[in-house]
Amino acid sequence: MGINPQEAIKKLRALMDRVDQPMKKSFQNVHQGFITETLERFLKAREYDVAKAHKMLVDCLKWRVENEIDNVLRKPILPADVYRAVRDSQLVGLSGYSKEGLPVFAIGVGLSALDKATVSIRVQFIFYRNNFGPSCEFRCHKQQPRLLKICISKTCEKLRSLLSLLTGVLISSQVNDYVQSHIQINEYRDRVILPSASKKYGRPITTCVKILDMTGLKLSALGHTKLLTILSTIDDLNYPERTTAYYIVNAPYVFSSCWKVIKPLLHERTRKKVQVLPGCGKEELLKIMDYTSLPHFCKRESSLSSRSSARQGGNNCYSLDHLFHQQLYNYIKQQSLINEPVEPIRKGSFQVNLQVPASKSKGTAKTIETELRKYGNRLSDTLIELEIM
Repeated sequence: MGINPQEAIKKLRALMDRVDQPMKKSFQNVHQGFITETLERFLKAREYDVAKAHKMLVDCLKWRVENEIDNVLRKPILPADVYRAVRDSQLVGLSGYSKEGLPVFAIGVGLSALDKATVSIRVQFIFYRNNFGPSCEFRCHKQQPRLLKICISKTCEKLRSLLSLLTGVLISSQVNDYVQSHIQINEYRDRVILPSASKKYGRPITTCVKILDMTGLKLSALGHTKLLTILSTIDDLNYPERTTAYYIVNAPYVFSSCWKVIKPLLHERTRKKVQVLPGCGKEELLKIMDYTSLPHFCKRESSLSSRSSARQGGNNCYSLDHLFHQQLYNYIKQQSLINEPVEPIRKGSFQVNLQVPASKSKGTAKTIETELRKYGNRLSDTLIELEIM
């Protein structure tokens, strides 16, 4: 208790010198030459408890090695229309830099539709007879054909189970695309954006600012609680203290209900960084950044204007036509073509340990139910398909 920060950094650095070579190699991608600042981030996330910070960092490196995170920028999301569907439904972009040189990331929470990236998935059913009796197989075509064979009875009684399993496969693949995209943006930020900003401003820049746009937010967004928890867990455990502040703008009347559900899922240190700004937040945000760095949705007071601007091109930082996404796409494409490994890069789900107690999960469900009842008949039709997973 009361340990000197510099002494804590020194002790943690000594401990990190003992990790094995694969983790040392991955650690280089984490710190990008800013070792002291990186160690301090993990120490701050664990209140400068050296033992806890060491465990957190080692667990992070194990996660990176096991999930091949160091190669994630060499793994394009394919085919291209799936990547476009992810970008069109997971709204995030780089709008500029703060006056201190921190990257400003914009996130369209309200207009994101995290269940739309299912395009170009074609399912083929083949019925045939083999030595074991009537059978059925389906092929799920996306990046690579996936084949599953299931023996079924003459009356196809197990076809319903097959369809249920198929749905699970598609949902798992869909979620994995969002998770992969999220990690890629994190890695691109850490390996390209932040080092470039540090070089430009002549000092270490290791954090960013995030502006969360709530335009178009509906209570049906609560159905994405599981995916949002996965993404926030990834950030809390593996990219700690990367964000100095979260600014929430364009919050509609349903925001308070959604916030009551999401808030308990966030780490306390994250909750303390959240600020809800009035309207589009332009006046407050101009205190920390220039007008040119404001996201498009902060330059207009009207939520309708914000919604329509989401369809614009270069000025919309969510768009694939925006410079940030063009550079990100080209970077991943180029990386995928060089130093190709002998073994094919493994394509699978990213492992995330969701350390959410059962009591908290029950509490979340209860909160959702309570908030829904407040609105009664005013709920939109979109809530008919609301499902908390």
